[in-house]
Amino acid sequence: MRTTTRTLLEMKARGERFATLTAYDAVTARLAEAVGVPLVLVGDSLGMVVQGQETTIPVTLNDMVYHTSIVSRCTEHAMVVADLPFMTYATPERAIDSATRCLQDGGAQAIKLEGGLAMVPTIQRLTAAGIPVMGHIGLTPQSVHQLGGFKVQGKSLDDARRLLEDAAAIEQAGAFSIVLECVPAALAQRITAELTIPTIGIGAGPGCDAQIQVTHDLLGWFSDFSPKHARRYEELGSRAAEALEAYVSDVTSGSFPGKENSYTIDPSVLEQLEKGPE
Repeated sequence: MRTTTRTLLEMKARGERFATLTAYDAVTARLAEAVGVPLVLVGDSLGMVVQGQETTIPVTLNDMVYHTSIVSRCTEHAMVVADLPFMTYATPERAIDSATRCLQDGGAQAIKLEGGLAMVPTIQRLTAAGIPVMGHIGLTPQSVHQLGGFKVQGKSLDDARRLLEDAAAIEQAGAFSIVLECVPAALAQRITAELTIPTIGIGAGPGCDAQIQVTHDLLGWFSDFSPKHARRYEELGSRAAEALEAYVSDVTSGSFPGKENSYTIDPSVLEQLEKGPE
């Protein structure tokens, strides 16, 4: 049985912290399921870590539905949350259409959208339609051009007040959880204390109810990128490169494939081939 929104709300009420991860394909989905995280996010971050884009903006709804369907198929217990990509929820009506595709065609159990007070009508419409919504405030990557880059949000008094208002409004609109991205730790802790829904931090300090990280960052798949908010638990990128270099060397030297990697044929068949057709 999959994690539900009620499960997460009960964990918040008990003060039980939990970890979440991103997943984009069968490999990452099965890894997340294997370690028992209660929720996986099919993030539009796939644009950067899977597609090689510079931002999440080029990601399409078709991309999200495709990747969500893979993750849903490869998980049994984790709640699957799909990101609504850039401009696919510009109006409440469009948000309902986009979310419906993520749930019906992608197999997600919930969707995530970015934005604060401006998103309240959309969140209300989605939740009224029976679609669970995860909010997302602070650094909102789809607004990277408006924000002037990937920068910490909420450091000034006015910005901090705005984030507090955004968080309260998102909860009141019916969201079951909210992502706080790149928010000062003390501010994130205060937001967490004021809400009854779980806060899920990424670069928001230890005071949140949960944490989410891009799986590729934790595993060190990319040697040229290591965000401050991520802790690298492995260096799979460099280890994979070393393994592939060894493979290339073995092929060029003739040591691969060996007998153990090859298939045999009955010698009599070869004899018949040498004789030619009868």
